[in-house]
Amino acid sequence: MALRSQNGTANSSYTEFLLLPFPGIQESRYLLAIPFFCLFVIIVTANSVLIYTVKVEASLHSPMYLLIALLFAVNICGTSTILPKMLLSFVFHASRISLTGCLVQMFFLYFTTVLDCSILLMMALDRYVAICHPLRYTDIMSNRLLIFLTFASLVRSLSIVGPVVILASRVRFCRSNVISHFACEHMALMRLSCSDISINKKVGMAMRCVDMIVDLSFLLASYSKIIHTALKISSGNVRHKAFHTCGTHLIIIFIGYSSRLSSSIVFRVAKSASEDVHNLLSAIYLLFPWAVNPIIYGVRTKEIRDKLYKLFKKKWPPLRQHL
Repeated sequence: MALRSQNGTANSSYTEFLLLPFPGIQESRYLLAIPFFCLFVIIVTANSVLIYTVKVEASLHSPMYLLIALLFAVNICGTSTILPKMLLSFVFHASRISLTGCLVQMFFLYFTTVLDCSILLMMALDRYVAICHPLRYTDIMSNRLLIFLTFASLVRSLSIVGPVVILASRVRFCRSNVISHFACEHMALMRLSCSDISINKKVGMAMRCVDMIVDLSFLLASYSKIIHTALKISSGNVRHKAFHTCGTHLIIIFIGYSSRLSSSIVFRVAKSASEDVHNLLSAIYLLFPWAVNPIIYGVRTKEIRDKLYKLFKKKWPPLRQHL
């Protein structure tokens, strides 16, 4: 549906769109629904199980594990923002979405992505205090500080994403009402515009650059100090544990930020790439971190792994006896 007169006016603008993921292989859309549905189940299940593990095990109620659980919760929220709509698009060929609904999806998509990165910053701070100031860790990393940092992360995400979505809401869309994408990503929607979007591109790029520069600068400074301090630890076991824990965080950070960076580069540089390529790369950058985060923490974090094993024995003892 569009806001236009019957003969079409220059001020017309679509208010309803069709999400059409992977437009080049629409004949196989039902087959595409299968792996993405499985991925949805895996992401929600894996993250939920680990959140439950942290919740029920009192020994995991320290700041580090609470932040990990918060990261898993954001993973579920982000997945729920795009995958259900995406699956409907596969099953019913094209899923209708209003401009308001599209902007809301865009907001929560980027809001959860930025919030994800903010939690990684909080984790870096937690590890910095734990390794560089271990005697003051309990006093510094209090519940009050965690609540404050969480609130600050929400405000930060809102201040970064809000302007981009507000500017997008003021654009006229008259080229088409078909979004050849599985979600209302900013650039996918802007391609349908018929007005000047230079300010949208500049603000979006500026927000992302500032976000990335500030984040990576903080992470580089904190982990450099952490590694420098860890190398001075005399106890081999303590030093190994410190490096192992930080190594897990660094893997998550690398996956998250490299995915975000690749997305920006692809949309702005690879303009000649097909829509299917853009869809695939966007799916990888959005969904891959949410899928692997619980797996990495579940496998590499001994405390979580041990508690999962303990819960497994408690919940399904007969099944365990037959394994």
